[in-house]
Amino acid sequence: MWAAITKPFAWLMVQLYNWTGNYGLSIIIFALVVNLILTPFMAKSKKGMMRTSRLQPQIQELQRRHEGNPQKLNQEMQKLYQENGTSPMSGCIWSLIPFPILIALYSVIRQPLTRMMFAAQEVVDTLQTYFVDKGLYTLPSKVDAYAEIKLTNLAHQNWAQVQSDLAGRIDKLLDIDFSFLGLNLGDQPQWNFMFKTDFSDTHAWLVALGLFLIPFISAFLSWFSMKISNMSNPQTGDVQTQASMKTMNIMMPLMSVWICFIMPAAMGIYWIANSVFGMTRDYVLTKVYKKQLDIEDAERIAKRTEREKELEAKRIETERLKAEGKTEKNVNTSKKKIQANEKAKSDERKAELDRAERAARRERLGIKENEIPASQVGNRRYARGRAYVPDRFINPEAAEAATAAAAEESENASPIDETVEEIETVETVEAVVSEEPAAGDEAVESEAPQTEEEKQE
Repeated sequence: MWAAITKPFAWLMVQLYNWTGNYGLSIIIFALVVNLILTPFMAKSKKGMMRTSRLQPQIQELQRRHEGNPQKLNQEMQKLYQENGTSPMSGCIWSLIPFPILIALYSVIRQPLTRMMFAAQEVVDTLQTYFVDKGLYTLPSKVDAYAEIKLTNLAHQNWAQVQSDLAGRIDKLLDIDFSFLGLNLGDQPQWNFMFKTDFSDTHAWLVALGLFLIPFISAFLSWFSMKISNMSNPQTGDVQTQASMKTMNIMMPLMSVWICFIMPAAMGIYWIANSVFGMTRDYVLTKVYKKQLDIEDAERIAKRTEREKELEAKRIETERLKAEGKTEKNVNTSKKKIQANEKAKSDERKAELDRAERAARRERLGIKENEIPASQVGNRRYARGRAYVPDRFINPEAAEAATAAAAEESENASPIDETVEEIETVETVEAVVSEEPAAGDEAVESEAPQTEEEKQE
């Protein structure tokens, strides 16, 4: 299965090498082709990231407004993303595509015989036995991940003799030269090259130094490309998230340094080329999408402003019709809401009739309503004080006597003004409501239990 995945990349590498005749140049062109193929996907990712970045002020406002209510915050953020045609993951999904390509390319570079040239394992064993017999290759004590690179390099160095000695057994193999700018891209950079290099041989230490610099150039360009991307896309999220992003932007280039030291130099060349092409692509896409998003934002703001104007005009018109009593019943109102409104109106009418009936009964029985004192606020009868006199400053001469009278009157009174319901028998109610009192009604009234007001009197 993995061979089927790597086959297109291997075919492309072979075609580019046959075309250029240079291994390093074919890797650089390979990186360019990959970037061109991925441009539509990376463009989608870039546009999504830029849209999300532009929504940060609105997202922060929603977070402030709905702090402590995560469910409502999620609903409002989903609504915001839908209105703007974006998603918080839109900029992340497509950016993961280069990783499988990187792994496939590593497999092709690491195994040029079986992955790049599609040679059978018997061919690899034949080459290995041949060079062991010649004394040019020593079998490693443990598995060597880069054994095929070494065998391919030995085959190139002794190509004519190998072709002669192994005629008909390695016909499908290519003569691959790993050299590029004086460096062997099949070799691994050595971090301790200064302790192993003969500095009297200028060519030897220059080659070792060049391989040593490849991981650091690759890491620097990787860091620089992320910095440019962050400049075009402002940091989002809270302080902790931004700190995590900064840490990752430093750790990833450092990780690439270590990876380049344990892999063939060809992978470092690919990373360098990929970073350069990626920065160029990012710069172009940023300029293009900035103009597009500016136009989209202007159109969206214009539509929102127009909609707000329409809603405000409708509100003003509705208020005017209400004031003139010309509002019409909304035919779209649900049946449940209509029933609730009718019930509320019915309850209000019933309460008004009860109040009127109660007042009539009080009047017929000769019960007076409690007088509201000047100190009352709401139903609190003495909120301003039991000895409160409103004109004590206007009429100071009589204030002392009025204060004493108010204090004496409120001494044993209830602090709350409550409606006192009458307790009446059925006979009393019938006698009061009747238009022509019946004989013996006076006796009934005298026998009826007294109300709370009558007891107080």
